[in-house]
Parts: sequence; C-alpha cells; structure tokens
Amino acid sequence: MWKAFPHSSHEMNHLVGAPLLKKYPLLKVSMKDPELTLHVEIREQGTYIFCQTIPAVGGFPRGSNGKAMLLLSGGIDSPVAGWSSMRRGLEVECVHFYSYPFTSRLAKEKVIELAKVLSGYAGEIKIHLVPFTEVQTSFTGIGQDNLIITLMRRSMLRIAELLAKREGALAIVTGDSLGQVASQTLPSMNVIGRATELPLLRPLIMMDKNEIIRISKEIGTYETSILPYEDCCTLFVPKSPTTNPNLRVVENVEASIEKLPELIQDAFERTETLVLTKDYVIGEEEEAGGVNEDWF
Repeated sequence: MWKAFPHSSHEMNHLVGAPLLKKYPLLKVSMKDPELTLHVEIREQGTYIFCQTIPAVGGFPRGSNGKAMLLLSGGIDSPVAGWSSMRRGLEVECVHFYSYPFTSRLAKEKVIELAKVLSGYAGEIKIHLVPFTEVQTSFTGIGQDNLIITLMRRSMLRIAELLAKREGALAIVTGDSLGQVASQTLPSMNVIGRATELPLLRPLIMMDKNEIIRISKEIGTYETSILPYEDCCTLFVPKSPTTNPNLRVVENVEASIEKLPELIQDAFERTETLVLTKDYVIGEEEEAGGVNEDWF
C-alpha cells in the first residue's frame, strides 16, 4: 500500500468490505476458507482491485548477484541447475564440451536447444562450445581407466575457469546431485573440485531425481534433455569408475600425461562462442539480430 495514503490496511478492510456487504446481503465473510479473496492494492497513481494472484518464478533480477559459468551437458540436471542459478540473480554463461567425431552434430545441437530454452528466462544467454576430443582421449591408454571420469571433470573445470576469467565470472555452476553417480560422491566431488580456485555452486546437491525431473518439465527442458544423443560425459565411461579417488594419485597421473596443460590451453583457445535468444543463434562476432544458419 502507498505509505502516504491516509487509511491503514485495517481501516481499508472496513471501508471496502462494509459497502459490499450492504450491497450484496447474501455475501458471508469467512476468515478461514473463503471462496473468493478480494485484494485492494493502493498506489500513488491509482488503485488495483483483483481476486486472482498468478505466481511467477520469483527470485532476483538477472545479473544482480554476479556472473557464473554453467557446465551444460545434454542431460536433465545441468539445465535445471542453470535455471535455479538464474532465479537467484546470477547471469549464467553456458560451457559445453563436445568430442567430435565421438559425439554427433545432433548432440551439439541438442545442447544449443537447451541453452535457447534457458535464454527464454534471461532474454539472451551466451554459450561456449569447447572442443574436448584431444583432452579426453589423452586419458585413455594410461592404465587408469577407473579415474577417467575424475580426470575429465577436473580438466573441464580448468577450462571453465579460463573462460570465467576471460568473461569476468566469479563462480562455476554444476548439476551435481549428491550420490547420483560415481563422480558425485562426496570424495569424488572433493578431488574434482580441487582443480579450480573458483567457488563451485551446486544448486541440485540435495535434490532427488524425481524432484529434478519435475522442475525440468516445468521449465521446458525435459523433452530435449531425454533425446538419445550422447555427449562427451557418456563416452569412455569405465565399468567401475572410482567413487573414492585419492587426490595425490590423481595429481600424479595428470603430471604423467604429456602436454596436458597445453591441450587444455588449446581447447580453451579454440572454443567457439555463440549468443542465443529463444528464437535466434547469434555468432559472437555477428551483429545482434543476425542468425548463424549453420546451426539449423
């Protein structure tokens, strides 16, 4: 209510309610279970009377709490994590890792479609497409198959950190849900998270899968997420990935991989960036409103 208005909310209940009850004598007042609730909102420029309130997403304005990089895969979880982060006022830039020719063009387009759905909540969204093939294949044939997922995710964080520094982001968002897969046990997340100095934000960490699926359906990402196109996270998955990696062992394995830092730097430098809206894909160097038709 407008603070300078001469009547309080309590007084307005009587000033509005009394004439209504006199005009319509069959009306009854129920404080516990009313069939209809009449709202009166008094502002300086006018008064609004309404009986229905439609809940919106809520949260904070875009960018009011800073910027973060979202690790966006083609699955169900990470788009929900991105939406939850945007709801809390984060400006989100997506980072997707693809491993052509092991992953198809359709897998890449699937992730772009997911990012476009998220852009509908933000106006536009930036996505960084990282060529991950050379980094990912460097972990094969070293006799540490059970550590491949751990090694891969640590490299992803390093590349995301480089992008974050370039783009002015202060955190990395992931779709981790505690205990859901081998890389999301507490020991695994501890070792993986040591690869970056940036804060790791995990909006879904205590959610169960049914809750995440429910939100994905509500925000419009579920049907795209379940399309059967593999991303790089599902490649080279060992039969028995470790759920309790040792940090010292992991660091020694990384040190033994020839030119791993150079491969990470090269993937960062070859990253392609697109700006997406709900209906358009705009190349980073193109003017707003242009469409990169290669992606359709």
